[in-house]
Amino acid sequence: MGVLLQSQTFNRIHMNISIEFTLTPLQADFEPPIIAFIKALRNSGYKVIETPLSTQIYGEFDALMLFVSQAIKESFEAIDHVVLNMKIVKSDRSDYEPNF
Repeated sequence: MGVLLQSQTFNRIHMNISIEFTLTPLQADFEPPIIAFIKALRNSGYKVIETPLSTQIYGEFDALMLFVSQAIKESFEAIDHVVLNMKIVKSDRSDYEPNF
């Protein structure tokens, strides 16, 4: 007996997001995993901004979240113990400049 799957058409809304990451490997040799994660983000084709304390990436929600999910998984597979802090903002904040 087969199951009939009906495809649904969703109105896709284009939504840009900004994501800020801080990857913290809990190990003595912490720099190589951070560098590998940042290089994966850089090679993604998305706009990436690096600061001394975090890395930010910007793009369309659906595509960026798929990429980010895979990048995080690969990073976690390479590190035994790690903390990832992530903030997501619903808008592209890549051109933000403080006015103070």
